[in-house]
Amino acid sequence: MKMWLTSSELADLALPGLPTTRKNVVAMAERENWARFTGLCRPRAGRGGGVEYHINLLPIAARVAYRGVEAPQSDAAEAIQAAPEPAAGESRAATLQLDARLAVLGALKGFIRTSGLKQTVAVATFVDLYNLGRVEIPAWAAAVVGRLSNRTLLRWMSAAREGETARLAVDKGAGRRGQGVLDAAFDGEIKHFALAVHSFNDLYTARQIHEAVEAKFGAQLAAAGLKLPGQRAFEQRFKAWKQDYAAGLLQMTDPDAYRSRMRVSGSHAHRAPHLNALWQIDASPVDALCSDGRHSIYVCIDIWSRRLMLYVSKTPRSEAVQMLMRKAILAWGVPDAVKTDNGSDFIARATVRLFAKLDIEAIRSDAFSPWQKGFVERHIRTFQTDCSRTLPGFIGHNVAQRQRIRSRKGFSERLGQSEREAFPVTLTGAELQAECDAWAERQYAHRKHGGIGEITPFARAASSTRPIRTVDADALASLLMPAPDAEGIRTVGKNGVRIGGFHYLAPGLVVGDRVFVRLDPHDAGLVWLFDEQGDNLLARGFNVERSGVDRAALVAETRARQKSVTDERMKDVRESRKAVTERTVLDLRRQLAEERVGNLVAFPPRSEIHSTPALDAGLEIAAIRRGGAPTPQPLSPQAAGLHAEIEADMAAGWSPDAAPTVITPLRTTETAHQRFRRAQELEQRIADGVALETQEAVWLGGYQTSAEYRAHRAIADDFGEAALR
Repeated sequence: MKMWLTSSELADLALPGLPTTRKNVVAMAERENWARFTGLCRPRAGRGGGVEYHINLLPIAARVAYRGVEAPQSDAAEAIQAAPEPAAGESRAATLQLDARLAVLGALKGFIRTSGLKQTVAVATFVDLYNLGRVEIPAWAAAVVGRLSNRTLLRWMSAAREGETARLAVDKGAGRRGQGVLDAAFDGEIKHFALAVHSFNDLYTARQIHEAVEAKFGAQLAAAGLKLPGQRAFEQRFKAWKQDYAAGLLQMTDPDAYRSRMRVSGSHAHRAPHLNALWQIDASPVDALCSDGRHSIYVCIDIWSRRLMLYVSKTPRSEAVQMLMRKAILAWGVPDAVKTDNGSDFIARATVRLFAKLDIEAIRSDAFSPWQKGFVERHIRTFQTDCSRTLPGFIGHNVAQRQRIRSRKGFSERLGQSEREAFPVTLTGAELQAECDAWAERQYAHRKHGGIGEITPFARAASSTRPIRTVDADALASLLMPAPDAEGIRTVGKNGVRIGGFHYLAPGLVVGDRVFVRLDPHDAGLVWLFDEQGDNLLARGFNVERSGVDRAALVAETRARQKSVTDERMKDVRESRKAVTERTVLDLRRQLAEERVGNLVAFPPRSEIHSTPALDAGLEIAAIRRGGAPTPQPLSPQAAGLHAEIEADMAAGWSPDAAPTVITPLRTTETAHQRFRRAQELEQRIADGVALETQEAVWLGGYQTSAEYRAHRAIADDFGEAALR
């Protein structure tokens, strides 16, 4: 396959997503600035000049269509295809990020091999193409890893190269979780106190408990040079604490609910340079029937030695791939890389994760491209023609052979031969496995092979002096034990762990714990429970119906272990709760508020006296009620002058004889007090039965509807007549 094409050649191919004229192809290259990918553009050798473009610059659809026209070279390894897109709600964020980043790294490895660029240039070019959507990668992985940068990709490569693929999972707080101030300060007293307060009254909010914690531990933290995290950080950790201690907290806050809900109640294709450098795996239905149905044969071949490993499976599943890998690894060691097609059993998330944990490079061939894994395809044919056609129950390799077998069967029946005699099916699946192993180990392995210099696969493998990577059989067995589903995560319930309609009790676990489950292939009544990452063994689970253990004894042990674990977790919390009372949070919050305020005193604001006649009257009333004399009101300049004249006359010895004969009244109209007094007198006369003059009655009726009258009446009723003096 040509990897470099000119604009004219691209136009003539009429590929999807590309123009069909040279002019438009050149315009597209200029518009998308293909020239910036210096490693994928080069001057055309030969007369006429021009530019050649690498096929990796083409859109994905065009690339796929071009490869369908001409088969790619056998050593053109492509990018790893990680797990298919999981069902909604089944995957955890960290695991999804890990699988997506493994897919990107695998795609990068394939790009480097096919482009022929040096790593530094290839990484930069790959990043640009990825961000343009020109890298073949599963849709779910592209959704998770939206954009790339050189620095990010180099960091991922470093982690994968060092065998620390777990660093690719997005869980930034895993290394620090449990080591912060809230968890570790004062031997966890803060956590225990917060949980004790919550268990005392679960209606307290995180803010209230945070303030109580600040009041109680603030001084100690300051003395130790530490600082209490803010409310938001506290809320997040407090939420995690409540999840970790859910069973114990429920037992303390609502014992009835705990007993009801949580208390346990029972029930590639390139030639390999050395041994184990590259394996190829594929599967095919066996061209022979068994008494328990038709089976598939999984074939693993080591390219360097051509030795074979076979595994018989009832149906094509990821578990069969894992069991084949277990069988081959225990016999041959761990390979550097394994190449498969894109079958669902090979791209399952469990299979991809297994390869990653064993540090095996997983290489995928293109869809509908069996030539890319020609070695294993050829040896499957060898098995079918050399082994399966000699087995009882052989049904032929194709339709024509099957028709001849059926015809022979029909003719034999006419001759009186029984159906069993004409077409015997006697092997079981287990017997088929034994026949396959015997053929691979005793016949094929000792047959000379032209592809490896006319020596046998057995001798070729024995001639290798390169050390092989071995693993412990028990450790590998535990790693390869199947999970009950794609995810394998379960939550421990009051009846234990539910798997396929059966409950497994696990002494040592607490209701609410999340575990990763592996099934024991040799004992249906036993499961192995790990942490969510599947790295640490936590406990074993037993099913009473399948294992035959004593139900009462198992329930009693589970209850006792649960109580022991819960008591140990809650011991410090219970101790802290002893000091918690009804006033603990109230007093601590008040103490915190006083510490925050301290000796702060507000400066007096600028002010001016606001006065209205009503306020002045109110001041006068207040003074009278206190038993004092009415406060004299300030006089206007005119009144002050008149007052001075009166005072001067009085000082000069005024006498009635010297008074003027005509006295001019100082007031020409009634005051409000006078009018009200007048109205009171008239009302009194009416009360005494004295008739009023018409003019007086009219005036009184109108005055009684006025606001002035109502105001004075209210004052008189509230404060008495003295207030109107």
